[in-house]
Amino acid sequence: MIKSNGNTDTKISVSFEDTSIAFKNKSNKELILSYLIFGLTKSPFLVKFLSQAAKLTLSMGLPVKPIIKATVFKQFCGGEKESEYSNVVGTLGQSGIGAIIDYSVEGTEDETGFEATKKELLKIIQKSKSNPNIPCTCMKMTAIGPFELYKKVTAKEALTIKAQREWKNLIKRLETICEASSNANKPIYIDAEESWIQQAIDDLAEEMMSKYNRKKAIVFTTLQLYRWDRNDYFLKLIQRARTEGYKLGIKIVRGAYIEKERERAKRYGYRSPINATKAETDREYDKAVEIFIDNIDSVEICVGTHNEASCRLLIELIAEKELPNDHPHIYFSQLYGMSDNISFNLANAGYNVSKYLPYGPVESTLPYLARRAEENTAIAGQMSKELEIIIKERKRRKAEK
Repeated sequence: MIKSNGNTDTKISVSFEDTSIAFKNKSNKELILSYLIFGLTKSPFLVKFLSQAAKLTLSMGLPVKPIIKATVFKQFCGGEKESEYSNVVGTLGQSGIGAIIDYSVEGTEDETGFEATKKELLKIIQKSKSNPNIPCTCMKMTAIGPFELYKKVTAKEALTIKAQREWKNLIKRLETICEASSNANKPIYIDAEESWIQQAIDDLAEEMMSKYNRKKAIVFTTLQLYRWDRNDYFLKLIQRARTEGYKLGIKIVRGAYIEKERERAKRYGYRSPINATKAETDREYDKAVEIFIDNIDSVEICVGTHNEASCRLLIELIAEKELPNDHPHIYFSQLYGMSDNISFNLANAGYNVSKYLPYGPVESTLPYLARRAEENTAIAGQMSKELEIIIKERKRRKAEK
C-alpha cells in the first residue's frame, strides 16, 4: 500500500508485516520472553488462573513480585516509578513514538487516595510539558472519585449532603487536572468506563471540553464502539462543538467491559448496550473513523486500536483526502507491549503514533494487567497474531546469522 507522507516528492509503503522495524528495540532475550508470555495468554482459563494466583500470592506476602515484575509487568508496563518509565519513554521516542503515561493504580475509594492520584497526574502533566516524547496524558474518572457516586449521578438519584460534598471535591480535582493540562498545552484523555456510570463521566467531560478546547483539543472524551449508541452520541458531540465554537477531542476504542456489561443487562432485565457481534462493533468503529474524517476541521482524534483493518481504513482516508500523514488532528495508539508491528511501522511511515504506557507499583497494577490479559484472550486471533509476528522475527534473525 503506497501512501503520501505529506512530502510531494516522497511515497512511503506502509506494511504491518515488517518485523525488523517492529522489534528493532527488542533483544533476542526480550523477544523470547514476549513469545512465552503471549503463548501463555492464549488460554483464557490459564489467564484467569494465573491472575488469581498472582493476587493471592502477593496478598500472602510470598516473594513472587520479582518474578511478576521481570515477566508480564515488564511486557506491559513502563515501571513502578518515574525513573523506570522515563527510560521506556526515551526508547519509544527514538522511534518516533509518543508515550501516554498511564498511572494505573486501581481500587482507590477514599478522599486521601483520590487526592494522591490527582497529585500524581499533575506530576505527569508537568513532566509532559517539557518532554516532546509525551504528547498527552490520560486518566480514569474513577481514580479521582467514588464509583458509587458516578453511579448515583448517572441514575439521577438524590445525593446526601456527604455525597454532594464528594461530588464538589471530585469536580474540583477534575478542574485542577484539566487546567494544568491546558497550561501545559498537552491533551488529557478521559477514559470511558462502565455504561451505568458513563453518563456522569460524559457530562463532566463535555463541560471540560467546552471550557478548555477553545483553540485546540485539550480534553478528550472516549467512545467505546462496542456500544451501539455511541456514533449517535458522537454526532451530537460534533454538533455541540460546532455550535459552541470549540474543538472536539475524541479517543475511540472498541471497549473493555463486554462480559460485565452483558451480565448486568441480563441480571437487571434491560437491553444490553453492547453490540450483538464483533462484526457489528467493527462496523461501528470504522463508521466512527469515517465520521471523524468528514469533520476533521473541528474534531481531533486518537484512534486506539490493535485492529489492522481499522488502521488501514484511516490510512486510506488520509490519502484520499490528501492529508499529510502527520496531520496534527490524528493519532494512532496501541497498548505498550502489544501490536508493535502496527505502532512502529506507522511511526516509520511518518504517522503520529503513541503507546499507552502504564506504570505504578506491581501490586496496584495487577487489576490492570489481569483485565488486559483477559480482554486480549477474548479478541479473536490477537494472541495468535502476536505470536505469529514474533516467530517471524525470530526466523528472520536466525536467517541473518
